[in-house]
Amino acid sequence: MSPARRLLLVHAHPDDETLTTGGTIARYVAEPDTGVTVVTCTLGEEGEVIGSELAELAPDRGDQLGGYRIRELESALAALGGPDHRFLGGAARWRDTGMVLAGHGTRAALPPQLHPRAFATADPFGAQLAELLEIVDEVRPQVLVSYAADGTYGHPDHVRAHELTVAAAAARPDVVAKLYFAVRSTAELDAGLTALRAASGGETGLRWPEPDEHPGHDVTAVTTRIDVDAYGAERIAAMRAHATQIDVRTGPGWTAFAMSNGIAQPLLGVEEFVLADAPAGCSETDLFEGVGP
Repeated sequence: MSPARRLLLVHAHPDDETLTTGGTIARYVAEPDTGVTVVTCTLGEEGEVIGSELAELAPDRGDQLGGYRIRELESALAALGGPDHRFLGGAARWRDTGMVLAGHGTRAALPPQLHPRAFATADPFGAQLAELLEIVDEVRPQVLVSYAADGTYGHPDHVRAHELTVAAAAARPDVVAKLYFAVRSTAELDAGLTALRAASGGETGLRWPEPDEHPGHDVTAVTTRIDVDAYGAERIAAMRAHATQIDVRTGPGWTAFAMSNGIAQPLLGVEEFVLADAPAGCSETDLFEGVGP
């Protein structure tokens, strides 16, 4: 028998599930009669590698990073409570597209040359949608989650995951009751950075961000705020599992993390979402709010 409440999250690469929705995953896995399924679209083969001891995994060297990140993902999901997991089309069906930086800050764009299996290439959209719909038809989630239209910071794989998730929800209106886009508001981020500076005394071992180095969403567009403060230990363990991608630092009363750029980010106690087609004034604290049995 399937659980009464079913949540499906669509992420582009291993580690995105933890960075973007790790607390939400841990919270709903722990709730009774609730099924959580995570879909990962690529193996993250084009990611930069933190730490010299694993540098030979990188795509411009041994090109073995994708296989290594399968193990990292398995450990991270276990730390988050062990949700159901699928690779879109099977492991390594679609390859990480990679990105180039576009202008100031951390905005990303499509690379000039693409691998034949790159996830964000135009032609396979229909095949990718069919693969996602196969999962939707099996899981039958009332709630579907992915990124906002800009992919948070423009990464082409995030944008493609958004497009596929929107198309899947539109194709199964009898199944999907609510479609959410995971975001992080500038207001929440700034408050978290201020609290982190105060708690750490400004000494985290990571570089503090310059303006526009952490993209943020308009707080007035946020409709749903999920309290995940109780799942800090699970989230930290999951981030540590993604050791090639995430550098985690902790001290008395504070946690900071960074990607390969070494720029400090705070571990926030709230994860924010935008509900598609939300009514005016929508303000929720539960992704399943209003969802019937």
